[in-house]
Parts: sequence; structure tokens; C-alpha cells
Amino acid sequence: MFINFLSSEIKKWLRDPMMSFMLFYPLFLGGIGRYALPWLSKSTRFNFHLYTDLIVVLFATMIPMLYGALFAFSLLDDRDDHILTAIKVTPLSLLEFLSLRLMIVILLSFLATVFSIMFANICNLSLIRMVQISFLTSLSAPMVGLFINALAQNKIEGFAIMKATGIIIILPVISLFFTDAKEFFFALIPGFWPAKAISCLIKDKLVLPLTFTWYYWIGLIYILFLNYLSYITFLRKNSY
Repeated sequence: MFINFLSSEIKKWLRDPMMSFMLFYPLFLGGIGRYALPWLSKSTRFNFHLYTDLIVVLFATMIPMLYGALFAFSLLDDRDDHILTAIKVTPLSLLEFLSLRLMIVILLSFLATVFSIMFANICNLSLIRMVQISFLTSLSAPMVGLFINALAQNKIEGFAIMKATGIIIILPVISLFFTDAKEFFFALIPGFWPAKAISCLIKDKLVLPLTFTWYYWIGLIYILFLNYLSYITFLRKNSY
């Protein structure tokens, strides 16, 4: 059953024009970092290497957000078609149904983020560090999808909420300009912790209040908590 579900889910996403585009989006984003930024740097004599951490943070946070939004709209479609209600009479529980969906979106976000950072080739992070950062940021994708579904009743509301969540990308970038205790004003933003972890790795001589290990593990615990909170809120709002 699980194999059949996975197969049908992949076919469903591939039939979606937006999802098909998203399969190429990591290549597009990585191409900007690999080719466009060096060309602009040479043409304008602006040193983009001074802001490498900022660019990597944008890549690492933007991709899971987009995949999370796609998951959200896919789930909104299922709600409109009463598929979540029909799940009750099948051997597959709602938790199992959502878990499979969430695993797919996490995996896609993770692979896309790793590929984009590697292909962009704008930083000297080791493969293990890229994997660590990509895993952490990819966990925000299910949170975004569940959060949108917890608040939206239809696609129009979902689109409005998705636009509003863009601040999740902007604020972690702004936090990079703070290197003292003031940075913790952004601590409730999910992307803050991976952003600071990335900054620790790329600007290793920069003195920050915490080390990479602290930023990473606090960020991991926090995003797992937000995913749980989003899931519970989704169930309560939709009465499943």
C-alpha cells in the first residue's frame, strides 16, 4: 500500500506544472550563484564574496519554503476533494497519510537544497556541513505546509498566507547583520538558527554569541517543536 501511495503521489506531483518547474528550480537557483553572481561581480566590481553567508542563507531557506507552499496547495486540493475525509474508511490512517506526504516534501527540499548549494559553488563548505544545514532547513517545509493549511480554508486564503510568510525568509537575512545579543530579537523566527549556523561556518573568524553546535541543535529542537505545533493546530482547525 505504501509503495502504491508513493507512486501515485509522485505521478500526481509530476502532472502539476508548478511541481514540474520546481524540479528544475534548484538548477536555476544554483546557476545564479555559479554564473550570474560572478559575472555581476566582474561587471560591477562589487565583491559578492563578502556576503556569501547571506546568499547561502537565502538558498537554504527559500527552497524549503517553496516546497512547503507546494505541499500546502496539494493538501488544500485534497481537502477540496474530501480525500482527507475518505481516508477514514481506508486502512491508511490520517497520520500515516500525512507522514508519507511530509517525508516526500522533506526529501525533495533536502535534495534540492544540497544540490543548489553545491552547484552554486560560492562557499567552501564540506559535504557533511552542506548535508547538516540542508537537513535542518528542509524541516521547515512541512511546517510551512501545515501552517498554511491550519489557517486557510481555500487556495485564495492559502496564497495570501503564503505571501505573508515571506517574512520568514527576510528576517533571518537581516539577523546576519547583528553579531551580539541583539540578534536574539530574531530567535523566534525558524530560519534564524540555521542562518546563524551557516554564518558560523562561512565566516569562521566572526565572533558570535554562540557556536555552530549550539545554533544547530537549538534550531533542530525548535523546528521539530514548530512542526508538532503546526500539526496539532492543523488537526484542531480542520476537525480531523
